[in-house]
Amino acid sequence: MEKKSTKTAYLVAVICIVVLLAILGMKYAGAPIGEDYETPFAATFWSLLPPICAIALALISKEVYSSLFFGCVIGALLYTQFRPWEALQALVGTDYGLLSVLCDSWNMGIIIFLVELGIISDLMNKGGGSEAFGRWAKEKVKSRASAQLMTMLLGVLIFIDDYFNCLTVGAVMRPVTESHNISRAKLAYVIDATAAPVCMIAPISSWAAAVSGYVNSDNVNGFQLFIKQIPWNYYCILTLIMIIVISVKNIDYGPMLQHEYNAQVKGDLFTTEHRPFEGADDYEAPSGKKTSVADLLVPVIALIIFCIIGMIFTGGFWDGETFTDSFANADAAYGLALGGTIGMIFTFLYFWCRRLISFEKSFDSVPKGFIQMVSPILILTLAWTLCSFTRYAMCSADFVSAALANAGSLKNFLPAVIFVIGAAIGFATGTSWGTIGIMAPIVVSVFDYDVEPVLCTIGLAAACSGGVMGDHCSPISDTTIMASAGAHCYHLNHVFTQLPYALTVSVVAFISFILAGLIQQVWINLIIAIVLMIATLIVIDKMERGKNGDMYKAIDEAYAAHMAGK
Repeated sequence: MEKKSTKTAYLVAVICIVVLLAILGMKYAGAPIGEDYETPFAATFWSLLPPICAIALALISKEVYSSLFFGCVIGALLYTQFRPWEALQALVGTDYGLLSVLCDSWNMGIIIFLVELGIISDLMNKGGGSEAFGRWAKEKVKSRASAQLMTMLLGVLIFIDDYFNCLTVGAVMRPVTESHNISRAKLAYVIDATAAPVCMIAPISSWAAAVSGYVNSDNVNGFQLFIKQIPWNYYCILTLIMIIVISVKNIDYGPMLQHEYNAQVKGDLFTTEHRPFEGADDYEAPSGKKTSVADLLVPVIALIIFCIIGMIFTGGFWDGETFTDSFANADAAYGLALGGTIGMIFTFLYFWCRRLISFEKSFDSVPKGFIQMVSPILILTLAWTLCSFTRYAMCSADFVSAALANAGSLKNFLPAVIFVIGAAIGFATGTSWGTIGIMAPIVVSVFDYDVEPVLCTIGLAAACSGGVMGDHCSPISDTTIMASAGAHCYHLNHVFTQLPYALTVSVVAFISFILAGLIQQVWINLIIAIVLMIATLIVIDKMERGKNGDMYKAIDEAYAAHMAGK
């Protein structure tokens, strides 16, 4: 909040929110509470007020901690009908507050996994794995486009879970993209765009398991319906198409163009003064020791294997379940924490056996790895608390269900409506799983699969697409937060630079869902959607080069000089 205009806008926004809360307090204080709810604001539009305010303040102030905390305070006030002492207790308490989310085993599993990834990343740095991989990348990855496509490919290959995807791809690809002066904001976008979108169209992933469970019933096999929705899932598919096109043609626009200009021309990968992971990417090479790419790849591959084993173990694979069913039943947080623990121990042993790190020095990675993850852990904790008040204390899902039920008469246009509603919920709540959990059962009830199997499939794809889109854009999304952490990018830089790209794909996806509801031919519709996406990007490229030709020229010249000097 450095600029005076930003401070003024923030102050005006806070005053407006306080006035609104005062009005609501006078109107609803002491109001009767329904039998099924704990507050008169439950299952109403006001249940979405806390995340809406948090997101608005974050976008205005470009400061995420205070914005999320303010949103949590608003949620506590609404929940307790504006009784300050009770609101403070609720904010900290064990029902929906900070203690509640930190006592949740799922959340703690994710936090443990984050810390383990931070420790492993620091070990690979100290052991020379990151430096060796960066050295190899300078020789083998010959262009900026190749570096971005390689990041995408790795994101596609690590499809089992989006959290794991974000952090692992970031650790591996930071030295590669840095060698080509690709901004951290661009790296964060590519990581984020190959996390949730890839997991949502991967048959074997924690996401496939979750969605299958949401829609499984006597009339519908959840896993089969998930498979059928994949070619209709336009936002996820088109996001991958977009990465390929913008990488090959070097298309940048919106705030991302400024970040890429600064990275290529000025050598500044961050653009802003924020350096949440400063010093973490000062790659080391052990003195007098020969390191190789294997010193990064072996720990990463081992970690992937152990995490897969951990997930299928929690799903009952060793109790007789099939591999697919064990994924469907997996506890992803527990499985990742379990696999991460084994992977961390393996990494310690690997570098000791290779004599690349001394016993004493290796344990310096424990506090340093934890410190690297303090920022995303704080943001995640506040985001989870905000989501807890919104979804559980004030039952925002019931409000959304009623709103969607009233749109049922639109029939063939309903998939497009479902996509928009899903995107709005995902953006406001910061959770695609939660959004799909709300929307998917409604879709199956609105469209009888036995009567309208194609529309039911398209509707599920629209719900999944919308949830991923909203989650992709939201500054309070855990996946967005971890993509920033994986890229070592200031979180709100990632949010602002990613938003125009995600909105571009959203517009094309919305049009595609309208056409899907009318045409209902899976491969014809998919081809139309891909052609529309490519055509849209070509038009944007021509417009941007006409508008910002000097910046594009400077970027190309600076990159050519950089490559010539390597």
